[in-house]
Amino acid sequence: MKTCTSHAAPLDGLLDQIRRCEICKDHLPLGPRPVIQAANSAKLMIIGQAPGTRVHASGIPWDDQSGERLRRWLEIDRDTFYNPQHIAIMPMGLCYPGKGKSGDLPPRPECAPQWHPQVLPLLPQIGMTLLIGQYAQQRYLNDKPKALTDTVKRWQQWAPRFIPMPHPSPRNTLWLKRNPWFEEEVVPYIRDYVHQHLGLTKE
Repeated sequence: MKTCTSHAAPLDGLLDQIRRCEICKDHLPLGPRPVIQAANSAKLMIIGQAPGTRVHASGIPWDDQSGERLRRWLEIDRDTFYNPQHIAIMPMGLCYPGKGKSGDLPPRPECAPQWHPQVLPLLPQIGMTLLIGQYAQQRYLNDKPKALTDTVKRWQQWAPRFIPMPHPSPRNTLWLKRNPWFEEEVVPYIRDYVHQHLGLTKE
């Protein structure tokens, strides 16, 4: 049953519009397949970079090893993670952008300016937004350092509204080993918010 509020119907219509979006289709090697999850009751927003090939194929956000680590950080199961009533997921680029010389290409620049300002006002319950990676941090953080590590170290400057984070990709395992403070200090703070505001009981 959908939540009966003034935001529900406009959001449903907007999500339908977003999922039909083709504004940058000529630049997408696999074609458009916008990946987004949201409901007006969501209390946590996750803004990452852009879907990879696996997510493009499944249409399920964070449906990969990075998502597994992210869910471990949050200490939540897949059912909770993929419940839009709890968690909204809206990357900087909603479609797979293609492969570059050293990993995937950056998110398409048309996407976030087109859709983020329309979606966010319809999510009035969001109290924390996880900004995963440089692109999300550049858009939403004022007075941030250039380097991601320096930005994440200053996380308390923007908390709890925004939390800058490294990507949970296996490629960042070395970064996490070099910066143990992230999993010792930042992750528990995020986890406490999630469990408190989503009404979950920590094991």
